[in-house]
Parts: sequence; C-alpha cells; structure tokens
Amino acid sequence: MQSINDFLVMLDGYIGGHPWFVCLLLGTGIFFTFYLRFPQFRFFRHAIDIVRGKYDHHLDVGDTSHFQALSTALSGTVGTGNIAGVALAIHLGGPAALFWMMVTAAIGMCTKMVEVTISHKYRDILPDGTVSGGPMYYMKKRLNIKTKSGKIIRTGAIIGAFFAVATVLSSFGTGSLPQINSISNAVFATFGINHIITGAILAFLLALIIIGGIKRIAQVTEKLVPGMAIFYFIGALLVIFTNYHNIIPSIISIFTTVFTGTAAVGGFLGATVAYAINRGVNRGLFSNESGQGSAPIAHASAKAPEPVSEGLVALLEPFIDTIIICFLTGLTILSSGVWHEKVENQFQSTDMIFLNDFYDEKIPEQKQKVIEFVRDKKPLPLFNGKLIVNEGKIQNKITLIASRSIAEDYTVYENKKPYTGEIQVVNGKWQPSSPSIYIVGKSLVHSAPLTTEAFKRSILGDWGKYVVAIGLLLFAFSTAISWSYYGDRAITYLLGPQYVIYYRIIYVVAFFIASFTDTTIVWSLSYITIALMTVPNLIGLWILRKEIKQTIDAYWTDLLSKHPEDKKLLHYVKRDMLRKKNKG
Repeated sequence: MQSINDFLVMLDGYIGGHPWFVCLLLGTGIFFTFYLRFPQFRFFRHAIDIVRGKYDHHLDVGDTSHFQALSTALSGTVGTGNIAGVALAIHLGGPAALFWMMVTAAIGMCTKMVEVTISHKYRDILPDGTVSGGPMYYMKKRLNIKTKSGKIIRTGAIIGAFFAVATVLSSFGTGSLPQINSISNAVFATFGINHIITGAILAFLLALIIIGGIKRIAQVTEKLVPGMAIFYFIGALLVIFTNYHNIIPSIISIFTTVFTGTAAVGGFLGATVAYAINRGVNRGLFSNESGQGSAPIAHASAKAPEPVSEGLVALLEPFIDTIIICFLTGLTILSSGVWHEKVENQFQSTDMIFLNDFYDEKIPEQKQKVIEFVRDKKPLPLFNGKLIVNEGKIQNKITLIASRSIAEDYTVYENKKPYTGEIQVVNGKWQPSSPSIYIVGKSLVHSAPLTTEAFKRSILGDWGKYVVAIGLLLFAFSTAISWSYYGDRAITYLLGPQYVIYYRIIYVVAFFIASFTDTTIVWSLSYITIALMTVPNLIGLWILRKEIKQTIDAYWTDLLSKHPEDKKLLHYVKRDMLRKKNKG
C-alpha cells in the first residue's frame, strides 16, 4: 500500500501538483476575465438579485431554487479546506499566501460562472422529469469532431465518460472517505468519542439525506450551509476582536509581504515570494474548486429557463467560500499570532527531519543555515544511523526539524511512557519499530491544529477547540452530502438512473468504513482524479469560448425584453450596445 501511495504521489507531481496545472487553471480564469470584461465585478449585484428570486417564474424547469443550488454547491466547496487548508497555506507561505488565495478566488469567480453557464445550457431532462447535468453533457453534445467529408466522430461522448468516471472516483476521494476520516479524528481528539460510533451515526444520517435525491439534499443544504457559516463566522469574529490590537498589523502584513516574502519571525523560518504564491494559489484552487467541473452538476438542477442566470449565481461561490470564510480563518490565525509560535503538540512522522548536527537557534549564523535548509532547500547533512534514547531524551548530537521549525523540549514516548532504546533513522527520517512510539514537544503546528490553537487564543479559551471541531464536522459532512449527488449524476450519465441506488449504498458503506481506517491513499488518488476532471473541463471551455460569450450577450437583451421596466438591466444592455457601436 505504501508503494502504491508513493506512486500516486509521484504521478500527482506530474499532473495536479505540477506548475503547468496551476497555470492552466489560472490562465483560463484570467483569459475569461478579460474576454468577458470582468463579469465577476460588473454583474455581482445582479447575481445577488437572482439568488433573491427577483427574476424567478413559476414555470421555470428544474428541481431546486437558485438558493438551494447555490447552497448545495457551496456545501461541496466549504469543507476542510476552509479550516485546515488556510492554516496550511499560512504555515507554509506566511501572510502573503492569504493574499494569493484571495486573488485566486477573484479569478475563480469568472471561471465558475463560465463552466456553470455552458453546462446548464446542455443539461438533460430525464423521463421522470428530474434534471441531470454537468460538464459531461456539454462535452457529449458539443465536443465532437466533424471531418471534411461531413462525418461526425463522437469524441465528446468519450471525453464526457472520462470526466464522469473521474467524478465518481473524486466523490469517494474528495467528498466521502477523507471527510469522515477528518471528522472522526477531530471528534475523538476533542470529545473522546470512538471513531466507529461517529462513523455509524453520520453514515446513518448521510443515508437518510442522500437516498431522497437532490430535492432532499437541497432542503438540507439550504439550512445547513447558512447555519454552519454563521456559527463559524461568530466564532472567528470572537477570536479576531479578542485580539483587536493585532487586526490592523495582520492586514498590513498580508499586503506588505506579497512581493518581498515573509521574513523569519518567532518559530517561522521565512517564506519566499514564489513559495507564498504557490501555496496560496494551490490552497485557493482546492478550496473553491473553480474549473473542476463539480459545481455545474449541482447548478444543473436549478429552476432556470436559461443558463446564464445560473452561471451568475455560481459566481458568488468563490466569493463566499474563499474571500469571506477563508479570509476570516486567515485573519483569525494571523491576529492570534499563533502561526509563528511554537506550541506543545505530538509531532507527525511526515513533518519530522533529523539533522546530523546541533544548530542553536539563538546563534544567527546557525539559525540562518536552518532557514536556508527549510526555506530554500539548501542541503544540510541529514542524520543516518541509530538514535540512542534514554528516558525519552535523545542522546545524539542532532537537530530535530518539526513542521518546518526547530523543535524544542521534546520527549520520545512509547504508550504514554518515556521511551528508552534505539530508533533507526534513514536520510533524516526515523523508522520506529512500533507505531506506539512518538514524540511530543514544542514546534509550529499547521492545518486544523493551527486553527484550533488560534481559536483558543481568545475569549473562548479552551472552548475554542469545540468551535473548530464542530465547524470541521459540519463543513466536512456537508461536503460528503454534495459529492454524493455529483457521483450519482455521473453514474446516471454512464449507466443510467436505475444504477444510482447501488452507488448510494456503496457510498454510505465506504463512508462508514473510512471513519476508522487510514485514508492516506484515497487522498493521494483524489489529487489525481481532481486533475482528471479539471483538464478536460478547461479545454472544453476554451473550445466553446465564443459560444459562451454569445450566450451571455444574448442573455441581457432577452431579459430586458421580459423586464423593460428594470433600469439596472437597461444599464447593462445600453453599455454593451455602446461598446459594440464604438468598436464598429
């Protein structure tokens, strides 16, 4: 299993983890932002009017309202990335990483609008009256190749099937298995409830919700998403205002380090500009899923007579998910100051590196060597051999790097007792003889533990960990709900609606099993399947760019003919007509 996981990680390095993938995602968003003249800003207010139901009609075809479709899509994107992903980005790239997350979200707003518009245009109405849609449908109908002789090669159906298979795999790799694993771990750590009990209860609730299909899912998410967002929002504000004296300095640090990188401060050993951009963009894309093609599946169910209005609704998703919720998490972490402070924690094996010498952090020259090792990947001698441990204390002359910081006051334990014996280390990585051997000490922390620590640095005190644990539970569970729908629409496309029930049963069973088993390999697989969804979707958007633009242009004229009294619409249409006239 370890070999398979290593292979998947290596493969991801050439696909989703490679710079070309980020360039394709951002490049597509930037292109459409200019091609459509910044629709994420120009039409933002109109998008809110649509969600409010201002242009609804009782004869509109679909299964859900605009707000329900938005809530369902948001429940799929608002997840562990909003709590753990932001913390990881700041841990790796410093405050500037948060800035690049915001930039990525602003660009992603346009990408999301475009992909939902074209997908909604080619959705299918099934024989039972329900709706099925998503990128696989526009691929099947619009990405066929026509030869010179007039013969049509059905390449679109193949590409659509490829996308649908990747969606099914992602529904397990992104929406189900890792989410319940994160929930059960957080609940066990916070409340001491056994993993299996948590898995059984939530699997039962999940089954009750998803067996009812999109209408029941929408009814749940339209209440769950606003509720969990408000709950987390209030908790974050309590932390921020408790540390009110750090609000302005924190905001300033986000912008002042954008082009300079973050210098070493406290236990934080610094980050370059390039690394901050890389981490911020990477986490931003992971959080709001713009370009991935998942959200169009949820929005296809919306009651909308034409596609552009639903595309405009989708435009709001990255704004809510990243610019509001992720920014709140980031400001919480920065204002608390915990992002550069070492705290007592149990070190993760993957976060530890043993250096073959002792480097004193109080001596500038020695600290600088460690900074260059962590920040710039400049090599230092790694320890190889056996660590001699006596009553929990390592006797060798080494430096332990934990979570990109120099560890302090650490002790080796076995089953909660100080360990005495030897531990093999190969190229700086330890190979303990038993999983019950671990190290506890002071270092930086990242991901959900960093957010948890930030929430505790407030008027909430230790209650802050409960806010994060409950927030993580709600966010992750809502993601599992939405991804079940994405998967069942993909199954509908591939095999037909009669096979959806079998998919749902497997989804719930796998959800339960993952609550008490290691899902590392599933995470690694999900990184690849996300890329396999995204690439054909983005290529399709590029191919259909002219049709997308024409569809959007026609929307305003058509809507104005239905609502001639609406001065806002008149403003949009007149401005576009004037632009075309001047261009002509």
